[in-house]
Amino acid sequence: MATYVNNLRLKEIATGAESGTWGTSTNTNLELIADAFGSGTEAITTNADTHTTTIADGSADEGRAVYMKYTGTLDSTCTITLAPNTINKLWIIENATSGSQDIAISQGSGANVTIGNGKIATIFTDGAGSGAAVLDAFTDLVVTDSFQVAGPTLTVGDAAAEDTKLLFDGNAKDFYVGLDDSADKLVIGEGSTVGTNNILTITDDTVTIGDAAATDTAIVFDGNAQDFYIGLDDSADDLVIGLGSTVGTTPAITIDEDQKLVFPAAHVTIGDGTAEDTALIYNGNAQDFYIGLDDSADDLIIGLGSTVGTTAALGIDADQNVTITNDLIVSGAGPHAIGGATNAAVRLSLLGSYTSSGVYDVLVGTESTGVLTGVAGDTSYHAGQRWANQITTQASETIAVVTQGYFKEPAITKGSGATVTTASTVYIADAPTEGGTNNAALYVAAGSTQLKGSLLVEANTNCIGGAVDASSQLHMRGSLDFSAVNSSAQSLQMITNLIPKNGYNGYGMLIAPTFTEGSSGNHVILATARFNALTTSAGSATITNTSTVYIAGAATATVSGTNYSLWVDAGPVRMDGLPTSDPSDAGQLWNDSGTVKVSAG
Repeated sequence: MATYVNNLRLKEIATGAESGTWGTSTNTNLELIADAFGSGTEAITTNADTHTTTIADGSADEGRAVYMKYTGTLDSTCTITLAPNTINKLWIIENATSGSQDIAISQGSGANVTIGNGKIATIFTDGAGSGAAVLDAFTDLVVTDSFQVAGPTLTVGDAAAEDTKLLFDGNAKDFYVGLDDSADKLVIGEGSTVGTNNILTITDDTVTIGDAAATDTAIVFDGNAQDFYIGLDDSADDLVIGLGSTVGTTPAITIDEDQKLVFPAAHVTIGDGTAEDTALIYNGNAQDFYIGLDDSADDLIIGLGSTVGTTAALGIDADQNVTITNDLIVSGAGPHAIGGATNAAVRLSLLGSYTSSGVYDVLVGTESTGVLTGVAGDTSYHAGQRWANQITTQASETIAVVTQGYFKEPAITKGSGATVTTASTVYIADAPTEGGTNNAALYVAAGSTQLKGSLLVEANTNCIGGAVDASSQLHMRGSLDFSAVNSSAQSLQMITNLIPKNGYNGYGMLIAPTFTEGSSGNHVILATARFNALTTSAGSATITNTSTVYIAGAATATVSGTNYSLWVDAGPVRMDGLPTSDPSDAGQLWNDSGTVKVSAG
């Protein structure tokens, strides 16, 4: 009797059987063997959870083929049993079903192999009967020589929660490219275990080089003549771009842990010399800025936006002139300097030598000629310049001068044959005329004014203490309250120490006017000095004497002549208004019929 116990279920003719017909059975067996080298297709019942493929005894069927394709529509994983469970055979199985479901290949109660939708697996059955298992034929596959994947995709792993990798088994060192499944990172590292000795780690939006070990890491560009690198100098905590292959040697750009950018190289070049604008553009969230070369204007520009030359904030031209378009804000407290080195004792210094261009007829060190426009509410004052420093001295020191403004005489070096008409430490060119009450070239609102040097006043009309009187060259007016002063009240006091030159006279006050007569009319009197009668306002005090002129006494110096309290050196003396009878007031003059007498009291 024939049997079918082999792995292809071929007919095995019993000894002496099928006399005259064994050729037919043998031909069938040969055909079935050929079918086993081919491919077959089976359709799974729609949405079936199980399916059985049975190799028929001695007759053709799809399941005998080495390449098996399963079709049909599934809504869940379908378990396919390969029968009978005694067959030990190799299959290449394709999951060509619809519905995006897996198929699980089984033979008995042993292991199964799951094939994902659209995937192909090479499996074999062990034919162990009821406990038969299906095994992946490529588990621990070793390819002795080259291995090529001609298609666009090579998939490593089966979506299970486990690490997967490509391992490079070297003679001295191993390396891997693998998925660290628990961290969801693709890792390139040294060794054979994913996650150890990471060299390069990739997440969905980050590429990490290194594994936090205390060692330098780098990307090295191995050139034909020259190498370059981008690396971490771990000991310095610096990111370095440099020349060569060793991090830290010949750096070109360094970024430290404070985000400071350093260019150790002597030059950083942007552009290639062509006639075009070049720029560094800072692409901000709300606003862009640039530093760029405006090639057509030959200007270096810092500006707003991304187009060089538009909305410039600062420009440097070919003559090194710097133009600031809008406001200049210097937040540092100083010291600052223009034209030279800073001075630790000076907040802002203007230094250096400057030669006029000759375009104008003046030379000025510092000029302020802006147009200032007040707005509503600016009522306290409008000022071209304002100094309001607060000055704090150190303890237990004597400061020679504390002042808001300190002016030294200009150190003038006259050129050969030059003439300086007026030289002045401070020169006020003119006074305003728009003031309603006061117009002054120099106005001191409060406090005393001290002039240690000479005072020369050349104006025709001057005033102290009030408005100018057109009839007086020097007019003193005003009201002063001396009631709280323990001293005599004087409108004008001169207490000086004069040292005359040898052989010359000395005068505490010299009055020597020259009058030019008018062309008509009558001058009643022209006098060197005029003293009006004293005017007093009534009060509760007692006045002993009043006098238009009071000479307190005569000098007591040792002289060869006489010390006088009044000396009329030449000319007649006229006294009008003397009493014509003895006033009985000791020392008072009176007119006794044309003779001036002194009352004995």
